[in-house]
Amino acid sequence: MGVYINIGNAGFQRVRNSEYVDKSGLISIVNNTLFTERSFSCVSRSRRFGKSVAAKMLNAYYDQSCESRHLFADLEIASDPSFEKHLNKYPVIFLDLTNFTTRFKEDSIMAHVQKELKEDIHEAYPNVPVKDDDDLMAYLIRVTDTTQQPFIFIIDEWDAICREFKTGTHAMDEYVSWLRRMFKGSNSPQVFAGVYMTGILPIKKYKTESALNNFIEYSMVEPRRMASFFGFTKDEVKTLAERHGMDFDELEKWYDGYQIGGEKSIFNPNSVMQAVDVGRCRSFWAATGAYDAVAHYIQMNYEGLKDDVIRMLAEERCKVNPTKFQNDMSIIHGKDDVFTVLIHLGYLSYDWQKNECYIPNKEVAGEMVNAVEANNWTPVVKALEASEQLLQATLRGDEEAVARGVDAAHDEHTSILSYNDENSLSCVLSIAYYYASNDYIIHRELATGKGFADLVLIPRKNVDSPAVVIELKYDKAVDTAIEQIKRRQYPAKVAQYAKDLLLVGITYERDTKQHLCRIERYNGH
Repeated sequence: MGVYINIGNAGFQRVRNSEYVDKSGLISIVNNTLFTERSFSCVSRSRRFGKSVAAKMLNAYYDQSCESRHLFADLEIASDPSFEKHLNKYPVIFLDLTNFTTRFKEDSIMAHVQKELKEDIHEAYPNVPVKDDDDLMAYLIRVTDTTQQPFIFIIDEWDAICREFKTGTHAMDEYVSWLRRMFKGSNSPQVFAGVYMTGILPIKKYKTESALNNFIEYSMVEPRRMASFFGFTKDEVKTLAERHGMDFDELEKWYDGYQIGGEKSIFNPNSVMQAVDVGRCRSFWAATGAYDAVAHYIQMNYEGLKDDVIRMLAEERCKVNPTKFQNDMSIIHGKDDVFTVLIHLGYLSYDWQKNECYIPNKEVAGEMVNAVEANNWTPVVKALEASEQLLQATLRGDEEAVARGVDAAHDEHTSILSYNDENSLSCVLSIAYYYASNDYIIHRELATGKGFADLVLIPRKNVDSPAVVIELKYDKAVDTAIEQIKRRQYPAKVAQYAKDLLLVGITYERDTKQHLCRIERYNGH
């Protein structure tokens, strides 16, 4: 057993000794790429989304130095037609680049990588000589020529060097040259049956071309057929919730919300597992190590980025073009690049059909608020704090307090939009009612009866509070808002969510520049 080659299945054995959600179907996808034009894969996903677990699983499956059948016998892959064909059939090189970035900070880091891998592989093949001028690839070519057996190469945290050293440094230039030498040469298909690289970022772009355009890339923006393996699906989390006596709705509120490719509902897997372990939902996100980067990017405030973050905290979405990003966290040219970084880090989710990004869940929203506070956005922080008071005033029917709260929210956020119609008023109200997302599912423009309710707050499961229907009017009598709710039969549409409802009418008077509020309890009679 080597340090980098044929390391055995102990890593995945430890995974199986813990509670494990079956993601072995990923093996079938990789099997179908071996010995094809698609055999080099780069799979990038956010921290704590199962990158290393997948790498350990693949290593245990392919590694010829061990017997791993017992680790997969009860998993999905065992019934796949390709299971027997590739099980423990290859010499596997497993490289975790963080083992080098934590030990070596100098520009010669790739010399250490080459030296240690070459020495370890030579110990596995002592009868294949190493020549003085051999680099790693030259030696691997000689080994495969001798054994007629190609390798599987698995690289975990492939982008660790890219995150540690900036573009243009000697270390980065050496690393890119090494990647090209290893995986883009004419001998690469003969040396490697398959390559699986995983990390946070897709492959670095140089100008308009990927540094390794022969790799098939799977990412948070474009997962291809691997989408369901990027996190936990709704059914998988429901099973965990039942097994551990957890409230699924709470898990959904805290950790769901990621749209990855065609999968509309993906949960953060690490956070879910930690929640079921401790028996309650809370934020585990701060431990990912990405927070400082997020606060830094937000502080840049490119092109009104701050206003867009506020919008997303109010559960709105923002347009994003992820195609311009150079896949380098140190090269940020504008707001689209910031949003794309945050998508890859898992702080935003990406809807590829609409080219929109949004904050996926309560856990991430909390960290976004922390980032806002860290950047001393005092008016925003005050508005978020006032949001709780606004909700309480609404629930107790305090019309004057609600009007004052909406006035304050308007004054704080006039820079966000042109405040001259009901849609802009609706945006400010979404921000003002940010706190309500703790206990409510918030809908803007919910289709109800003969029209759309501007803002509807639906109580979450186990929340003993009324549903709230809010109708907004610009420069009209406030009583007309309440009348419109009843006329369009809004209560009948939302009555299924609660025994009673609060009907809230809010209007903005253009002349006085003030808001008025009417609140009426509706009990279905």
